[in-house]
Amino acid sequence: MEVGNRYVTVKNQLERDEEPKETDFEFKTSTISLASLNCDEVTVQNLYVSIDPYQINRMKKQSSSHKAINFAFALSPGQAIDAYGVGRVVASTNSRFEKDDLVAGLLGWEQYSSIQGEFKLSFLRKLETTMDLPLSHQVGVLGLSGLTAYGGFYKVGRPKKGDKVFVSAASGSVGNLVGQYAKLSGCYVVGSAGNKQKVEMLKDKLGFDDAFNYKDEPDLSSALQRYFSDGIDIYFDNVGSRMLEAAIANMNPFGRVVACGAMSEYTYETNRASPNMIDVIYKRLSIQGFITPDYMKNYAEFASITSDYIHNAKLHVLEDISIGLESIPSAFVGILHGDNIGKKMVQIVKKNSYQAMS
Repeated sequence: MEVGNRYVTVKNQLERDEEPKETDFEFKTSTISLASLNCDEVTVQNLYVSIDPYQINRMKKQSSSHKAINFAFALSPGQAIDAYGVGRVVASTNSRFEKDDLVAGLLGWEQYSSIQGEFKLSFLRKLETTMDLPLSHQVGVLGLSGLTAYGGFYKVGRPKKGDKVFVSAASGSVGNLVGQYAKLSGCYVVGSAGNKQKVEMLKDKLGFDDAFNYKDEPDLSSALQRYFSDGIDIYFDNVGSRMLEAAIANMNPFGRVVACGAMSEYTYETNRASPNMIDVIYKRLSIQGFITPDYMKNYAEFASITSDYIHNAKLHVLEDISIGLESIPSAFVGILHGDNIGKKMVQIVKKNSYQAMS
């Protein structure tokens, strides 16, 4: 038996400072045989796939991230784009997975994904069929975005009750969860976002102590001084550039900078941050980068705690879902412009279609 597979790819690799457009993507088709799988191969019908800004670095001709870790390698024109997601197994020669299992892992911006090789198989996990939370949560709040927020905040930020926490891009897939974890840990939390709607949502719905629109602030350092008159203990950085410089200027001694993302530098590398190193040295600041696989060993702990928060209505889940494979290019370009609130993902298969397969 064979299935037709439609997938998203890039037409050409991007230059360093080139901003991606929807026309930089194209759709291609292939055929996948379900009857002649390799040893230890799993074929998955994709249901939801994650849309993440780090993919832009993979689309570039050159990026230092290409050699950093396996899933950051450069994409070639015509190549299917792997991405985190959830799906249903349609064929398997791996003893851990059977037909109709629901799974989460590195799948792809495509209808079907072939999972093989130690690296991708190590990321693939079977989901409980008795889940009482929406399947989409496994892509965001209980997926890599949630683990990124949890691992970065707790393991790198090392919060203490009463700490003053600043989160940039606080309405995004990671930032909104960091702010909520911080409040649940007894911290004072301020977030920055790109419009009034997002600012109000952070304060009114998510319980941030305060929030501001960074686009309305000509002097970011002065803005942070207003919101943190006693200084910042933890800065969870999702944007880099001028915001990082401003946060460093307002950090307390022994403050921790959690370097998670650099949105403002992804499309314009000349926007690189130049923090005051005198502040870093004399305040004895720590600046630590991390990537989500660093904390896969903490997944069970993270999932248990976060699920309890959700069940007890202590944590709000923000999901921004587009429908259909065709919406992936616009969804990706949109997150680079800050169009999303919460976790951006694309639903590949209609709910009634995959529920009918249960």
